[in-house]
Amino acid sequence: MNTKDKAHQLLHLHEQRAILQVVNVWDVASARVVADLPGATALATASHSIAATFGYDDGENIPLELMLDMVGRIAASTDLPVSADLEAGYGDPGETVRRAIGVGIVGANLEDQMKPLIESVENVAEVTRAAEKEEVGFVLNARTDAFVKAGDRPLDDVIADAIERGRAYLDAGAACIFVPGLLDEQTVIRLVEGIGEHRVSVINVPGSLTPARLEQLGVARISYGPWTQRVALTALQASARELLAGGHLPEGTQPLN
Repeated sequence: MNTKDKAHQLLHLHEQRAILQVVNVWDVASARVVADLPGATALATASHSIAATFGYDDGENIPLELMLDMVGRIAASTDLPVSADLEAGYGDPGETVRRAIGVGIVGANLEDQMKPLIESVENVAEVTRAAEKEEVGFVLNARTDAFVKAGDRPLDDVIADAIERGRAYLDAGAACIFVPGLLDEQTVIRLVEGIGEHRVSVINVPGSLTPARLEQLGVARISYGPWTQRVALTALQASARELLAGGHLPEGTQPLN
């Protein structure tokens, strides 16, 4: 598929009643491992994981050129549509998305960082305009940090903020609203009711609801952020500890392709 076809496929996956699970990857090796699995229909990158790969802290500390080079390599390594975590847009969301499309990316997360609503809506609109100029149906997973930056605010206020921002981002052209955080069932229900069925995207972390239950509640998409890299590194550390203690490689370790 070409870029336009992949964008169309990614949007289609978001609109299905079956929940879309995207297992986050951070380089070509991890992308190929996940893409080869039955049930893998799309991939998503994790900004934290890519930054860590190159020795940078998360939060747009990695140079944009380096981030785009890696997500482009990932996109080129698979026939699956790839959505990239582009943080807050590196100072120019529209131009960053234009460049991401140029390396084969067909969707993205864009953080609002709880900036003023009018500014955040304009950032979403900039991405929409940039994608339209490229003639690609780019799938924007607009992220609100209402929960991430909630602090000690009352839950009702946080949910109200997430819903207000989510609706505004949908109106500005986003396809889906990403609400990261450890969300309980009642919170998910309220978010889906307020933002819309198959319009809410969540991250699963230890303690999150199961994919089956999230699907029943009308969630569109699940991602896993940097947790997949942490799983891999935990396994690496455990194996290294075993080897350094005189042990063996784990049974079932797959040979390199």
